[in-house]
Amino acid sequence: MGILEKISEIEKEIARTQKNKATEYHLGLLKAKLAKYRAQLLEPSKSSSSKGEGFDVMKSGDARVALIGFPSVGKSTFLSLITSTASEAASYEFTTLTCIPGVIEYKGANIQLLDLPGIIEGAAQGKGRGRQVIAVARTADVVIMMLDATKGEVQRSLLEKELGSVGIRLNKHKPNIYFKPKKGGGISFNSTVTLTQCSEKLVQLILHEYKIFNAEVLFREDCSPDEFIDVIMGNRVYMPCLYVYNKIDQISMEEVDRLARKPDSVVISCGMKLNLDYLLEMLWEYLALTCIYTKKRGQRPDFTDAIILRKGASVEHVCHRIHRSLASQFKAPAPSTARSGWA
Repeated sequence: MGILEKISEIEKEIARTQKNKATEYHLGLLKAKLAKYRAQLLEPSKSSSSKGEGFDVMKSGDARVALIGFPSVGKSTFLSLITSTASEAASYEFTTLTCIPGVIEYKGANIQLLDLPGIIEGAAQGKGRGRQVIAVARTADVVIMMLDATKGEVQRSLLEKELGSVGIRLNKHKPNIYFKPKKGGGISFNSTVTLTQCSEKLVQLILHEYKIFNAEVLFREDCSPDEFIDVIMGNRVYMPCLYVYNKIDQISMEEVDRLARKPDSVVISCGMKLNLDYLLEMLWEYLALTCIYTKKRGQRPDFTDAIILRKGASVEHVCHRIHRSLASQFKAPAPSTARSGWA
């Protein structure tokens, strides 16, 4: 039985198993096995050394955004509208067959936008060059998931399933679990919160499935078995995602209002060029970029050329962007000598 057949059998068993206290250990083991087989599926084959199969695009600009979605949802039209790159657009599916990069110039920043070929169901198993598309998506800072507003929530759930099966976690934070394998001493389990989804026995069973018999585990939040498996795997990518519903000119106003009120969602129409400015504002917010303007001594600040940094950057980061030797010459402020009662 191949890996794909094993994955299919486990998924069917999980679907038909009722979730209750009596089956939580069995379900935990099934999920651990499923994650292990999926990791093996994504490992590149040593025998295949074919060239020209990837979508390797050099990372450039201040941030990278991956544009993913099913075929014929408007990705290429969107790229052509907000960048200077002309991507072939047509009414038939699979118009884009390779990765097409473009650059969004916004608030002084250059944001690299990658128009990826349309994903089909089963992309995580390699269908429709899905592995190459997902591999590029893992390198992005933000994912724009382009959806057809006329098809409801079907596309969104299918894409989330495909990305989730290869370790891409959308709009989620990394589980606050301390995990460290050891050479001996058995499994040390502790938690700082009350656990309602995982128990010490279930944690031990999952670790044994991965042939881990000595480790330190500390839960700092109430996490699920799936989140604990993510920590063990250690190759999960957590990134923000904007769900963009295109073709709103073809649905009712009530449906547009319902989609617009969903979290992390934006409604647009590439055909009528509706709401594109708001989408760029939301993208800027999700990228969490900051504009830093410099000034020479005795002169006004230069607002024509900004230094673009990530949110939370320090003065040292600014110095490194200007010149690598500047940080070492930077002088810390002298301690204050003022005292109470002195003039």
